[in-house]
Amino acid sequence: MAKVQDIYGEMVFDEHTMQERLPSATYKQLMRTIKDGEPLNLEVANVVAHAMKEWAIEMGATHYTHWFQPLSGITSEKHDSFIDPIDDGHAIMSFSGKELIQGEPDASSFPSGGLRATFEARGYTAWDPTSFAFIKDEVLCIPTAFCSYNGEALDKKTPLLRSMRAVDEQANRVLALFGEPHQRVVTTVGAEQEYFLVSEKDYERRLDLVLTGRTLFGYSPCKGQELEDHYFGAIRPTVNNFMKELDEELWKLGIPAKTKHNEVAPCQHELAPLFANANRAIDQNLLTMEEMRLLASHYGLVCLEHEKPFEHINGSGKHNNWSMSANGKNLLEPGENPMSNLRFLVFLAGVIQAVDDYQELLRMSAASAGNDHRLGANEAPPAIVSMFLGDELGRVVDALIEGRDYTSHERTEMDLGVAELPNFLQDNTDRNRTSPFAFTGNKFEFRMPGSEQNLSDANMILNTAMAKSLKEFADQLEGVPEERFRDEALDYVKRTLRDHQRIIFNGDGYSDEWPEEAERRGLANNKTTADALPCLVDQKSLDLFAEFNVLDEAEVRSRYEVKLEKYNKTMNIEIRTMKRLVRRDYLPAINDFAAEIARHITEVRAVMPDADLVNQESKLKALLDGAAEINRHLGKLHELHYASLEIEDQQERANMNAHEIVPVMDALRDAVDNMEIIVERKHWPVPTYNEILFYA
Repeated sequence: MAKVQDIYGEMVFDEHTMQERLPSATYKQLMRTIKDGEPLNLEVANVVAHAMKEWAIEMGATHYTHWFQPLSGITSEKHDSFIDPIDDGHAIMSFSGKELIQGEPDASSFPSGGLRATFEARGYTAWDPTSFAFIKDEVLCIPTAFCSYNGEALDKKTPLLRSMRAVDEQANRVLALFGEPHQRVVTTVGAEQEYFLVSEKDYERRLDLVLTGRTLFGYSPCKGQELEDHYFGAIRPTVNNFMKELDEELWKLGIPAKTKHNEVAPCQHELAPLFANANRAIDQNLLTMEEMRLLASHYGLVCLEHEKPFEHINGSGKHNNWSMSANGKNLLEPGENPMSNLRFLVFLAGVIQAVDDYQELLRMSAASAGNDHRLGANEAPPAIVSMFLGDELGRVVDALIEGRDYTSHERTEMDLGVAELPNFLQDNTDRNRTSPFAFTGNKFEFRMPGSEQNLSDANMILNTAMAKSLKEFADQLEGVPEERFRDEALDYVKRTLRDHQRIIFNGDGYSDEWPEEAERRGLANNKTTADALPCLVDQKSLDLFAEFNVLDEAEVRSRYEVKLEKYNKTMNIEIRTMKRLVRRDYLPAINDFAAEIARHITEVRAVMPDADLVNQESKLKALLDGAAEINRHLGKLHELHYASLEIEDQQERANMNAHEIVPVMDALRDAVDNMEIIVERKHWPVPTYNEILFYA
């Protein structure tokens, strides 16, 4: 492997490269656009485009693309070459500022939730200079926003950027009250990506994995994760080689991949980067997921990014570590004495208010057919949104709510009782992995999102809700005399904490008692995607997004329709795959084995009429009974499936899928899985969990 410092960012047109290749005046103007939001004129764009093209060609690129995030949640790209033919039969390589700034992909074939009809094809991509261009597969990729002919946002990036602008504006109003000058306030994100690696050969024999990303059938493996020997265990050589190549490719793309390790479940792993501006961090996470999928094949592996590819073991999340930064200063850093850090308390109260007021929207942001199998399964947070503050911060908040004094505790020095081992300071708080939204020192970890999801939605909602909290504080405190400001601000913090303390829960989110306690507190418990999505189009949500110009009503409703359609289409694919597998693979295998046993019984009886064949007859009966049960559930599933397809209203169809069809799918799965441990191995048509999860 090359030296990291030599390859890091070599495929990125970043600030360092810009400064080297752009005229000084152009570079300064571009930096004002990137850092201060100043408009970018075509003259500057032309100079940037030329330098970008020259650099890209030197790096081996022949094409460019506007790289964007349609509402499908993945990334899209259309490649155009730099070639510009001239009259003498030759060609030059050209790239203009207009081509850099704007592209025109077909907008009719992407999800739009009704914003675009099939015959309305025109759409636009617009360069996002705040996320650096990069080279991938000999193509210059230019991060862009994507909008319709009429200007409606058709992507995930645009509302995220709008929400970041809203936070910047409202946070600066608050900081001004503390006497601080205007500064660039950004939200930062660190996305911990969990994933599975399985053998390509096993994957190819599992049609359910190929078509749906998860195993629709599979009996519990003889060994799962109960020995707790995989988590942080030694990484097997093939996987380690994959991780090495992945690190190198990510570093070339300027992605600060920092931590890698085995996760809890067998075959499960995690990659965690350092923090970055939320917009750039999400672009980098999408690139990371793509690189994982592509590079796995170099080692005979397949990368599974589904939230729940296997039952009976943990699924995969994507923990969204979120914070706020003003000119590099973390606004969620408590300091040595959080009780006396009024600015921190104001921002903390704002987060608590935002999460409580818009808890259902946050739950909605993590809703998907795949994540429904993961949330609340004693491996991930429950579907109830709550906040964990930890010991120190929890005591501070309690003291503020109760109106009493509080003195920060001295940090405890840990002595392990071994002279050779160093003493060290205990953190101010433990961690709570059962909490959906946990404070972890100077940031909040939103643990609900699934591994396959684009984090733009979650961060757009977090940002907008936080902007709302900060705006309310600024509206009330602006104009207060300086000598009264601290008292008034502290009173506001206390009122806010009292009004929203129901969202704070430092206990075990996996416990049976918590859902009952949450209901008493008035917290929402939307267990399925069908339950979670309607809040997106509640008037409260529409008002929030409209107030900060993040999404207008048409854009919100389009996203609701897209999410509903994706859920229902995913369910349709899973149902069809399940029926096909049962009919063409599992039932024939069960029947073949039953026929073999029946022939064995007949042949033995012909030779030894008095032979004891109770076990064989019992197994035959179990197989026949099992096949009959499978057929009953299959028939019911088929009936409900076709009934659901007749429902035109997408929300009603989603409700039927979630509450009527999923239980039948679960019953059918159980019936098939129960046969797996009876049918002889040579008859079973697919690799089992024992084989998939413990490949050599």
